[in-house]
Amino acid sequence: MPVPGSEFFSSRVRSSEEVLASIPAELPMHRATPDTVEKIDALTYEVIRHRLWAITDLMGQALKQMSGSLVVTDCNDFDVAVTDEIGDIVQIGPYNTELAAAVDLAIKWILANRSVNPGICEGDMFLCNDPWVGGGLHQNDVAVFAPLFHEGRLFAWTAAIAHQADLGGVSPGSWTPRAEDVFWESLPTPPVKIVRNFEIQRDVEDVYLRRSRVPKMVGLDLRAKIGANRVGHERITQLIDKYSAETVKAAMARQLDDAEQRLRAKLEQIGDGTWTATSYQEQSMKDDRGLHKVVCTLRKTGSELVFDFTGTSPQSGMINCPFSGMYGGVMSAVLPVLCGDIPWAAGGLRRCISFVTEEGTLNNATFPAGVGKGSVASSWATMNAATECLSTMLDTSVELHGQVQSVCCGTWDLCVMAGLDQRGQPFATMITDSMGGGFGAGNDHDGVDTGGLLLIPMGKMPDVEMNEFMLPMLYLWRREETDSGGPGQFRGGVTGSLCFVPHDTSTPLAQIVSGAGKAVPQNVGLAGGYPGNSQADLAVRGSNIADLFARGAIPSTLAEIDGEHVVLACEDEVLLSPGDVHYMCWQSGGGYGDPLLREPGRVAYDVAEFRVTDQSARSIYGVVLDGSEVDTLATEELRATLRDRRRELAVKGAGR
Repeated sequence: MPVPGSEFFSSRVRSSEEVLASIPAELPMHRATPDTVEKIDALTYEVIRHRLWAITDLMGQALKQMSGSLVVTDCNDFDVAVTDEIGDIVQIGPYNTELAAAVDLAIKWILANRSVNPGICEGDMFLCNDPWVGGGLHQNDVAVFAPLFHEGRLFAWTAAIAHQADLGGVSPGSWTPRAEDVFWESLPTPPVKIVRNFEIQRDVEDVYLRRSRVPKMVGLDLRAKIGANRVGHERITQLIDKYSAETVKAAMARQLDDAEQRLRAKLEQIGDGTWTATSYQEQSMKDDRGLHKVVCTLRKTGSELVFDFTGTSPQSGMINCPFSGMYGGVMSAVLPVLCGDIPWAAGGLRRCISFVTEEGTLNNATFPAGVGKGSVASSWATMNAATECLSTMLDTSVELHGQVQSVCCGTWDLCVMAGLDQRGQPFATMITDSMGGGFGAGNDHDGVDTGGLLLIPMGKMPDVEMNEFMLPMLYLWRREETDSGGPGQFRGGVTGSLCFVPHDTSTPLAQIVSGAGKAVPQNVGLAGGYPGNSQADLAVRGSNIADLFARGAIPSTLAEIDGEHVVLACEDEVLLSPGDVHYMCWQSGGGYGDPLLREPGRVAYDVAEFRVTDQSARSIYGVVLDGSEVDTLATEELRATLRDRRRELAVKGAGR
């Protein structure tokens, strides 16, 4: 038997016909018929549709309650989904949509490649962390897929996915900026049967957990995902018992059709056109000085959308993602920006969307490219570019321009820490406070300050005291940062920063610092709006923090902390020693519209609320304040002067 090559593992969108043709007769399927879909009444359909939504919510709650990981319990960096028998997503959970948006890729792969050997049977579940298959964007995203049978026929699938703190590789946390290919990182595992006949396969579990530096935590999360799937199966079975299998399956099929039809109707309201956006990333690996781009061209024709990524930079370092990351990045923009008022039946929405992409690029990387940072690098950059294109498109529509959304946050400011905790036990974790990114502005409202991330509707920042309880760290501050939001007629939401020291541990902590947007902002504005702040990571080596504490002083600025101030690169591996200080400030939301068009009273309010400084009020917004009041005449004169200066610069630029 030949060894499967890269084509065997490449993830792509398989059609329903292609999937059905690959399934052997020994695997009977429960299919909806056009007659039953047509006959289901509106009330029954709505009740079942909402029950399916509630089931994903219950699955998510079950996963959280069983998990012991701060990433899951305190940040909601996970998701769940319910699909039909061939993997088309009927309902996606409201957690990290980027994780679950490509669930269908993995389930269709399982149907095509596991139906005969080892087979798909009642009581089975499949574990996968291979991003070339799908269901996760990098190896730390581990999914468990569970087929649901009814009366011997495959009826549906449920899925539960969460980021794992450590799955091996050369560096703690499984992230390494030194990665030249995937073999430096955690081992990707194609779908393997982890549960057989409702029992965990101990040998497979041992192989899986053996790679982790924190196997107990990863093992607990495995059981949490299995438990979430069991909850989903129990509730769907109850639904079948109440309404019949044919009725529930008809409602699932109707939901897919309904999502498609409603998206097509919305797209028909928008004029045809083409929109292009470019999202940049800096430093693909340690010591790289390059600038890498994801180029997105959106073509809208009738009720069809084509996302064309031709022109995207070649794969490089560890910032790449496979096709699944590109697919998940696009869907994570489509769901909240375009489909906020449409049921998130991604399998139906996808029927309106197609992709053009070149293999061997940042967001369609070929094996064995490094993809350890794919989720928060190229997949996220894909989402940013897709968001910009979609919002620019919506801004051309009188009916739909209220859904415009400037880019939120731009990227993730990653800090992975590992070492011995205050109890002398090994630990590995992410510092996840950058969940509180600034939200991008709309064309009629400001972005929400530290409002979260576009791709995680129910994301949240961790509790400071819980982090300090679980980890050997002590916060000096966590706060919103003045002037961080993207200026505009409508301002982007401001973002936050934190500063902490190692606490109650005598050993240095291994630290991975990973975050772009330090030279080129990734939180662009729209329609003349400015980008938000750039990202910053800084360490103070050999600080005087112990002396300050001894005097009863708690510093509130970096200027108060003596020591060697070291600006950290986008990608680096460092040690955080006792007495060192770590500071990070993540990106905010982009603005919308010319800042000189912002209502002066709103600027004065922002200054009073410490969202904008008096200096920025004058230099960016052209607003002059007399105390807390607007000097109307001086403001008009200043804005006229700033506009004249722009004209002069434009003339000079045109003459070059």
